[in-house]
Amino acid sequence: MEGYLIARAERDDARREADALCARLPWLTTGQAEDLRRHYIDQRLNVTCRILRNAIRRTDHLHQTYEARYASLRRTLLRRHAAAACAVLACTSAIGAALTALRP
Repeated sequence: MEGYLIARAERDDARREADALCARLPWLTTGQAEDLRRHYIDQRLNVTCRILRNAIRRTDHLHQTYEARYASLRRTLLRRHAAAACAVLACTSAIGAALTALRP
């Protein structure tokens, strides 16, 4: 729904701009003004579509980049936690063995 509303607003803006352009050119005939208005609206909407497509491509690229970075950080964190757990387990085992050896 949002995409439809954005497209509708862009089309309305393009029409207002085309009307304002034609109003500044009073020497145009009605046919010429309509032709100019149509071409202006088409061109303006093509530019808007190109901008939106570029934004979508950039957003997809950023999403992939951030997702890869997040996965990398998550793997690193998991490795560090596993290493810390192994170290705690090794220390606990060593302390237990030392206490057992010191008992009479």
